Amino acid sequence: MPRDNDRVRINEEIRVPEVRVVGNEGENLDVMTTRDAIAKARAQGLDLIEISPKAKPPVAKITDYGKYSYEAKKKAKEMKAKQHRTETKVAQVKIGTGENDLKRKAGKIALWLANGDRVKVDLFLWGRYKYMDFKFLKDRLEKFLAIIPESFKIADEIKKSPKGLTTVIELDKSGTGVVFDFQKVEKNKDENK
Repeated sequence: MPRDNDRVRINEEIRVPEVRVVGNEGENLDVMTTRDAIAKARAQGLDLIEISPKAKPPVAKITDYGKYSYEAKKKAKEMKAKQHRTETKVAQVKIGTGENDLKRKAGKIALWLANGDRVKVDLFLWGRYKYMDFKFLKDRLEKFLAIIPESFKIADEIKKSPKGLTTVIELDKSGTGVVFDFQKVEKNKDENK
């Protein structure tokens, strides 16, 4: 029967003939038969928990299973909280977009980059714009990228896509770009109305 990787074997579920036993306080109790180790754990009112099944011989600890599983869940939750998942955000610009709108989009992209996200930038083309010279369109996209107030590197070169041109950028950690405070600009804009 295949064993679930998240499942910890305790007491009689441990099927190996001998284990290296660690005491409740972390002391090494040496190698003993699994039956003797279970008896020693029960005598203390505790469980024998297999903590390293791939070791030779496997390592088991004498401790309270409820406390052990609580600590393991707490540690896993802390590790998950420390992880930052990189998300790919999408920003779309058009040929006819005004300068102020471009600056606002560039500010939003800078925020995403500062947050550690990758950004896919699309130059959306429709109608006759799809048939324009690639070099001209690439220059337009590069001009937009130049106004992003955060240092970045191009992760995926500018290329044609079904909707127009596309590229992927990510934060350049070696650079010293200025972080654009998009929320502050929005707040000031609302106050001036």
